Amino acid sequence: MAKKPPSRNVKRLTDPRALRALAHPTRLELVGLLRRRGPLTATQAAALIGESSGSTSFHLRQLAKYGLVEEAGGGEGRERPWQATAMFTGWPDVADTPELAAASGLLRGVIAERYFEQLIRWLESHDTESEEWQEAAHFGDTLLWVTRDELLELGREEQALMDRYVERQTRPELRPPGARLVSYLHLAFPTDPAEPEEPDRGRRS
Repeated sequence: MAKKPPSRNVKRLTDPRALRALAHPTRLELVGLLRRRGPLTATQAAALIGESSGSTSFHLRQLAKYGLVEEAGGGEGRERPWQATAMFTGWPDVADTPELAAASGLLRGVIAERYFEQLIRWLESHDTESEEWQEAAHFGDTLLWVTRDELLELGREEQALMDRYVERQTRPELRPPGARLVSYLHLAFPTDPAEPEEPDRGRRS
């Protein structure tokens, strides 16, 4: 198995309360901001996302309750810097309780809305971008007939390709000239309902 880069540290969430706490547009934006920009105070973060420092301070404290952010040391009050505790967030693909299933569904829905908003902003600005970036951007889909195991393997192969660039998140010196922050969305899911299993024709009652 390929070794994961040091920057691919993941905060695993299994508490429904933590998932619900993260399922808030401002908190998702704050976590992403800290992952991209490094330690920031509530005042600095507020200026970057267009919120009041009181609002960002409250949301940062809520995120800290569930280990998603932490104080970076130094400063007081709203001038204390905060940092993300991990570069990625994960939670169970299959929930083992109704509460976890509901919280997971809520978080996935909020994240999907953010994906859509990012896509719409890109489409609106597409024609103002350079030809080089218009050609490099991806937009499209492919329908595949695959088994569950093949889809898992496809996801692992895709992730391995992206892991080659993950280290640049926390080490700006690795970014070549002309590099930009890109949102690489990878979604894969069945588009037709599961067919019922056929009865064993060889079995006799």
